[in-house]
Amino acid sequence: MSGAGGRQTVSPGRGRRRWSRREVCLLSGLVFAAGLCVILVCMLALKYLAAERDGYCLEDCQEKRAFLKASRFIAGNVDPTIDPCKDFYSFACGGWLRRYGIPEDKLIYGIIAAIGEQNEEKLRRLLLQPVRRPARASAERKVKAFFRSCLDMAEIDRLGPQPMLEVLEDCGGCGMAGSSPGRWDFNELLYKTQGVYSTAVLFSLTVSLDDKNSSRYIIRIDQDGLTLPERTLYLGQDEESEKILAAYRIFMERLLGLLGAEAVPQKAAEILQLEQRLANITVSEYDDMRRDVSSMYNKVTLGELQRITPTLRWKHLLDRIFHEDFSEDEEVVLLATDYMQKVSELIRSTPSRILHNYMLWRITVVLSEHLSTPFREAIHELSREMEGTEKPLELARVCLSQANKHFGMALGALFVREHFSSASKAKVQQLVEDIKHILDQRLDELDWMDDETRHAARDKLQYMMVMIGYPDFLLQPDSIDSEYEFEVDEKTYFRNILNSIRFSIKVSVKKIRQEVDKSAWLLPPQALNAYYLPNKNQMVFPAGILQPTLYDPEFPQSLNYGGIGTIIGHELTHGYDDWGGQYDRHGNLVHWWTEASYSKFLKKAQCIVDLYDNFTVYNQRVNGKHTLGENIADMGGLKLAYYAYQKWVREHGPEHPLHRLKYTHDQLFFIAFAQNWCIKRRSQSIYLQVLTDKHAPEHYRVLGSVSQFEEFGRVFHCPKDSPMNPAHKCSVW
Repeated sequence: MSGAGGRQTVSPGRGRRRWSRREVCLLSGLVFAAGLCVILVCMLALKYLAAERDGYCLEDCQEKRAFLKASRFIAGNVDPTIDPCKDFYSFACGGWLRRYGIPEDKLIYGIIAAIGEQNEEKLRRLLLQPVRRPARASAERKVKAFFRSCLDMAEIDRLGPQPMLEVLEDCGGCGMAGSSPGRWDFNELLYKTQGVYSTAVLFSLTVSLDDKNSSRYIIRIDQDGLTLPERTLYLGQDEESEKILAAYRIFMERLLGLLGAEAVPQKAAEILQLEQRLANITVSEYDDMRRDVSSMYNKVTLGELQRITPTLRWKHLLDRIFHEDFSEDEEVVLLATDYMQKVSELIRSTPSRILHNYMLWRITVVLSEHLSTPFREAIHELSREMEGTEKPLELARVCLSQANKHFGMALGALFVREHFSSASKAKVQQLVEDIKHILDQRLDELDWMDDETRHAARDKLQYMMVMIGYPDFLLQPDSIDSEYEFEVDEKTYFRNILNSIRFSIKVSVKKIRQEVDKSAWLLPPQALNAYYLPNKNQMVFPAGILQPTLYDPEFPQSLNYGGIGTIIGHELTHGYDDWGGQYDRHGNLVHWWTEASYSKFLKKAQCIVDLYDNFTVYNQRVNGKHTLGENIADMGGLKLAYYAYQKWVREHGPEHPLHRLKYTHDQLFFIAFAQNWCIKRRSQSIYLQVLTDKHAPEHYRVLGSVSQFEEFGRVFHCPKDSPMNPAHKCSVW
């Protein structure tokens, strides 16, 4: 130590011990390990937090995306400048109507038609995929070969009229082509038309459920045999029908000329005159008796039928078609007794030559769409004059339509495998059950229905069969194959059509002695449609209609109940309208109402008839009686679906609002209903729509329904006596 003020020093090697190299290495390893642990813990924590956040976002973000899509869809269709209390249809559809035109090859176009286009694109892609089951009996192979045969216009054009001429030759000679039919057998030709080529001449002959005993099939005979869609078009009652009749006459001459007929104008005029005579004895579908099934239903024996129509040899005809030896006691249902008596007289009084040419003409008309380009052009010209079609359908769409018609279930099996899940089926099933539950409740609230009728109505509801998505047998390839046991070749389109027709007849005639399968589907699963069959008490909702935007499991339920829900309610209500209400829980034509309740029902229905009678479109008055069943179903379906949605909200809580939309979900329900019917039609087609369609024009389907529903006025705060909230309202269900 130095003296005062000096500094202390430490000599090396004394006081602080020096770290060995081994110790330094160990310490460094510990520090590294600790740091690595910290990093791993942090990474795990971040991963956990990210997973938790992503899991939340997977649900939340998916819902937000779906709701944003729904919001854009609704906002793009509405016209907020229109007061919903004055014209709800124009408010809900105005934006869509401004943005969209009618494609050149379509008569109508709408939001539902856009769903159809999406379905068609899916089906086309499926048909163009390689065949996975190439066996000769494979339905998949057959439908794809059929589609290719239809697309082969080079081969179809090469054949020209020859396939049709061969059919005419098979029907007894070349009377259509020559000046005289020569010797021919009326009854043999009648067998060929009805039993080989499935063509209605003079009358229709079908195998159907017996309306008064739905556990069995029966032969049913009804008025038929006209080419134009409504009898009044033959009578020239106004300028429009005169124009259509003139176009039809030109069409007839054109087709007869393509077949090489002689004296074409004379033949066409004679055939047309015969069809006009048929039109004069045909009862219009507008007539009350055509809505009253009980008044039409007339079960007779074959012997009695022979006495009613003596110029027809019924036993000979039916024995040949059904390959049986029918007794005179065999029962058939005659739906047009007076008509058939007059047809018998018409056959007796018509020259043989004209009758022969008419029957051949009917076969020609039915099959000509499958012939070469000149025949198809003639059909398009008639369609353009009748309905305003600017351009023929493209060939691929024509062929898809034919594939749907002749191989519906085979094509449907491909569709549901790719585009409809069992989860969707279960969700729609629940939606149906909710709406049925509401109808069950509504029955107790109807002051016009007595207890006896209410009990029968509830029984019908409980027995009602509901089919959703697709029939289960479509999941079994061998079962599908058995539906199409006929030959198909991709080089013989017309022959494929004939093979399909003959096989369908074979299947139909076999039913006459078979047990009724009430679970059978009328439409294939890809159909953009839904239906109620009163003689089966059955509702069917194919997968083709359970598609966005009518139904989207990710959309708000307000839109699903307003979209597909109102359609489900519509079909359910058909079981209780002026037609379906004539059938009981088993599908039998039985009057299950008390007279007091039925009288009150008719009075309430008359209110709806009067309401729609006051609607006009292009100076044509809507026929309230003709459209009554559909109007009752529209109005009832809207109510049932709305109350079912309220039930859903009570059970699940209110839904999140849609992004940037000021509308409540109750309002969105009604908007979705209206947007089902955002549709444009060509002005020419509206004449035929009002004349022949059992649905009211879309504008009035919406206005007629919402204006008569008290809840609509409340939800949109419509003043009393405003157009959409009249003081006096019609209501049945």
